Amino acid sequence: MVIRLFNSLTGKKEPLRPLTKEVRMFVCGPTVYDYPHIGHARTYVSYDILARHILASGYGLRFVVNITDLDDKVLERAHHDGVTYKEVSHRFTAAFLDDLQRLNIETITSFPCASEYLPQAIEQISTLLKKGFAYAVGNNVYFDTSKFSRYGSFSGQSPLELKLRRLDPDPLKRSQSDFLLWRSEDAGTTSWDSPFGRGKPGWHIEDTAISISTYGDQYDLHGGAIELIFPHHEAEIAQAEALTGKSPFVRHWVHSGLLKVKEQKMSKSLGNSIRLREVLRETDVSLLRLYFASHHYRETFSWRESNLKALSGRLKDLQKAWKLTVQSTHSSKSRNAGDQKEALEKVRRCNRAFYACLDNDLDTPGAIAVLFRLVNLALKVLTRPHSRTLSVEIENTLAKCARSLGILLHKIDVDE
Repeated sequence: MVIRLFNSLTGKKEPLRPLTKEVRMFVCGPTVYDYPHIGHARTYVSYDILARHILASGYGLRFVVNITDLDDKVLERAHHDGVTYKEVSHRFTAAFLDDLQRLNIETITSFPCASEYLPQAIEQISTLLKKGFAYAVGNNVYFDTSKFSRYGSFSGQSPLELKLRRLDPDPLKRSQSDFLLWRSEDAGTTSWDSPFGRGKPGWHIEDTAISISTYGDQYDLHGGAIELIFPHHEAEIAQAEALTGKSPFVRHWVHSGLLKVKEQKMSKSLGNSIRLREVLRETDVSLLRLYFASHHYRETFSWRESNLKALSGRLKDLQKAWKLTVQSTHSSKSRNAGDQKEALEKVRRCNRAFYACLDNDLDTPGAIAVLFRLVNLALKVLTRPHSRTLSVEIENTLAKCARSLGILLHKIDVDE
């Protein structure tokens, strides 16, 4: 089977066809000015499951999640706390990495920081100016969207609609749809020297500096929450393709839905976010991952603790089936089993169906339904005479499926 994913660039499900045997994947990371919330967890669990499936399908994987450490929110937090921006970014980057570890997210290969790629961002802005895709005005530098004919096509917006979406308000800009590449800063503020004057890079060019420096002119897959399609990913495409002259910049754009609270967007700025570490103090990480995976990655839904707790019984069934299977496999008791061909074939059908669901636009709800079909089968057939071949087949299949979802199965003492 081939992995098929919904491509936001084309608006349809398409086969994932990487440029090489190693899938190169970039997912937009956090702005590190506070602790991660459960909306962040939902996003990164989704891409971790995708990464696990890519690896299970036989590909190599290079998976980058960037750290946005130059954002105004980081600088404002530093000013509020009376510390440097580096102290703020280091503190909350460490918290983010710690939370990822608690979530059993282990597929990400690197976490480059925007601050580490300032020279590359400055160089890219200089190139855009030389090529006529950018202009300086009032000590700021903007991308000239009128020079990039495809601007707006990714988000499905007309030039008129784009002009109504005011970005980086500035009366000196040529068009209100033009976006910031470099913003001048007053003396004494956190800023950096550049050929355009002292200042700081815009949000969009920070990511492009990292991705092009890491992967080159084109790569396989870019992910992030659906709210990033515009302006962030629209701007990334415009910058990168203007810089390199190559299209598409990214072959496959994969966007995840949002996690809401009482039908409202979860946001630190709105004050309705729920810190991930507070949830993990009281919630089994496997239960939380199961809850997220019970919704399709592109689905937007509201956090409901009652729905989370309702899944605890299913997780207990999984762990019960796992314990029964492992103990059965390692049991020295003699078995008097009849023909096991039908049961073995049911297990193998479950295995095929599970991965067929993941191949189909990462259909985790479908995969979970198959997993619990296997759980029910295990609880049924392993409580009566059966062959070791059957218990080994069930053990291997349960382990593979759980690993693909990042669910941690209990370590079983085979002498129990």
